[in-house]
Amino acid sequence: MFTPKTDRIKEIAIDKKDVVDQLDGLFSGPTCMYIDYANVRPWSTKLGWHVDIKRLKQFLDSFSTIGPDSVNFYNGYLVGNERSEKEKTESENAKYVLRTKPVKIMSFSIDVSSIRSDATILLDQFVKRALLKNYDISTIEYLNARFGDMNKRGILAIEDMKCNFDVEIGVDMLLDCERNNAEVFALWSGDSDFADPIEKLMSAGKKVVLFATARKVSRELSELTPKGLMIFDIQKIRDFICWKKELERKGDPSKGAPKL
Repeated sequence: MFTPKTDRIKEIAIDKKDVVDQLDGLFSGPTCMYIDYANVRPWSTKLGWHVDIKRLKQFLDSFSTIGPDSVNFYNGYLVGNERSEKEKTESENAKYVLRTKPVKIMSFSIDVSSIRSDATILLDQFVKRALLKNYDISTIEYLNARFGDMNKRGILAIEDMKCNFDVEIGVDMLLDCERNNAEVFALWSGDSDFADPIEKLMSAGKKVVLFATARKVSRELSELTPKGLMIFDIQKIRDFICWKKELERKGDPSKGAPKL
């Protein structure tokens, strides 16, 4: 049953009754939610709007079948990073079940001073081998030359951040299934790594709902829809969960609203 937690949600729900009714049907029994935020955050580029952590939790709390301790939020934590600090504080204040761990910072050398111009040792770090082996020599030499250009500017290495929660989320879902904590499992992600645990959940008679956005669902997950996996496009609940300023400029592209 849907009971709006805020006046704003109540107001929006009047115009979005069909969407609320659809979700009420999806959340037909005790529901556990798993939000892979590192996967969800980049969706804003495609969507043209951002998920507001606080508003999302208020919206989910409006459904009686989603318990207050059933919304799991997975996100890496980078000490000293302003955005990371803010996200951690917001998720804690919103009363998510926060699952976090340190973000790994990896360094990759791009120093070409000691390698041949046609060597692939540096490219191996960034290009899949299946693709790299189809490059001709001139392409490899060209890419290594671009590394050389960066070296001349004093850039000898680049850093990348990694913090993957696929294993933790998969384990948590299967444990909740084993303990019979839920009848409905709602996952916010589109990664192919979840295909196996999702199949196990469905084999156990559980309802699985994937919250995602168009063209952000892997082929492996899309192929599970004939077996019962349900995919819900989060565009439908934009008004409930987007940043307040993005809600206010809705429908006016000249003010920054996305062209849907």
